Amino acid sequence: MSVTAERVAQSVDRFVCLVGRTVSWLCLAMVVVTGVVVILRYLFDVGWIWLQESVTWMHASVFLLAAAYTLSLDEHVRVDVLYSGMSPRRQVIVDTLGTLFLLLPTCGWMVWTAWDYMLASWHVMESSQETGGLHGLFLLKTLIVVTPMLIGIEAVAIVVLRWARLADRTGDPP
Repeated sequence: MSVTAERVAQSVDRFVCLVGRTVSWLCLAMVVVTGVVVILRYLFDVGWIWLQESVTWMHASVFLLAAAYTLSLDEHVRVDVLYSGMSPRRQVIVDTLGTLFLLLPTCGWMVWTAWDYMLASWHVMESSQETGGLHGLFLLKTLIVVTPMLIGIEAVAIVVLRWARLADRTGDPP
C-alpha cells in the first residue's frame, strides 16, 4: 500500500469526520428552533414558514451529510451473521468486495439519477413554493448529489486504511 494513498485516505477520513461533527450541531439547532416555533405559535399566535422550513432543511442536511460520517465510524447497519466471526483479513476482503461491487455502484447510480434533478433546480434557482418560505432550495437539493460522493470517497478511504492497517499488523503486504 502506498504511503501517499494512505495519507490521502486519512485526509479524506478526517474531512468526512469534520463534516459529520460539524453537521451534528444542527441536531441541537433543530431542537432549539422547534421549541421556538412551538412557543411562538402557542403563546404568541405567530408563525413563520421560513422558520418551520429551516427545521426540515436542517434535518435533511444532518441525514444527508452525516451518512459518510456514520460509515467512517463503522456505525452503519450491517447484517452481521458471519462477519464478526471472520479473521481481520477476511473482514477486509468482505469490506473491499462490498465497497467495489455494492456501495460504489449504488453511489454512482445515485449521483447519475440525481444529477439532472439537481441541475434543473439550479437552473431555476429553486426556492420554497410556500410564500415566506426559504430561498435556495437548489442548495439543499445539491446535497442529494454530494451525499453519495462523500459516501463513495469515504468508502474507498476506509478500504485503503483497513488494508494498510492489516499490512501493519501482519508485517506483510496485503
